[in-house]
Amino acid sequence: MSERSEHRGPVTHARLGAATQARTLAHAIVSGDADDETFHRVEALLGEANALLAAVPHLPRAVFDPGHLGRLRDNPELSPIEAMADRAVAGPANPTSVDIRTRLVADGVEADVVFGPAFEGAPGRVHGGMVAAVFDDLLGGAMAQTRAIGFTGRLTVHYRAPIPIETTIRFRLLPGTKEGRKLNVHGDARIDDRVLASADALMILVDAEHFKTHARELLDRTANGA
Repeated sequence: MSERSEHRGPVTHARLGAATQARTLAHAIVSGDADDETFHRVEALLGEANALLAAVPHLPRAVFDPGHLGRLRDNPELSPIEAMADRAVAGPANPTSVDIRTRLVADGVEADVVFGPAFEGAPGRVHGGMVAAVFDDLLGGAMAQTRAIGFTGRLTVHYRAPIPIETTIRFRLLPGTKEGRKLNVHGDARIDDRVLASADALMILVDAEHFKTHARELLDRTANGA
């Protein structure tokens, strides 16, 4: 008998399909004008689904292979389920993610994003925190163009106009100057030629081992002066 892994298995199309249905459901619950009987039926169905998943092991995500960013840069047609597909914000296998279609381009990364009703803040407008989160997620694609990996050191978002929900918004991020371990990235979000938001970020580049180290271990090292 093979030994069980300490991490979740790879994302499969079955997991991807379940996440897609759950994501659609979340927006339907927020925007649907159903009666109580309908919501009680939905609650019962979700209770059954939660019971199914409560009975299986809950394991951490497998360590992400940073080299995938370089492979994705060289082969943009790689399946989206191969690259941290269950990550927050933009992972297609994560039911809390946004509807996003990302592609690497010659000088950076682009994404067509549709924010559903669950991400509405003021009437008809995307919550600003979700806009910032998408910028932050796409920074990984911008780093892929430089074959580097790292973490967000600073992210500043300038909100210039309302960003409407249920509308395709084009995000674009471009890597800029690099100084040692620091990489500057600039981006914007627009409809056609109108810029709705822009972002400036400072990325702190790290090696693969640091990237794969769990946050608790890094905090312990810092606390101990390592």
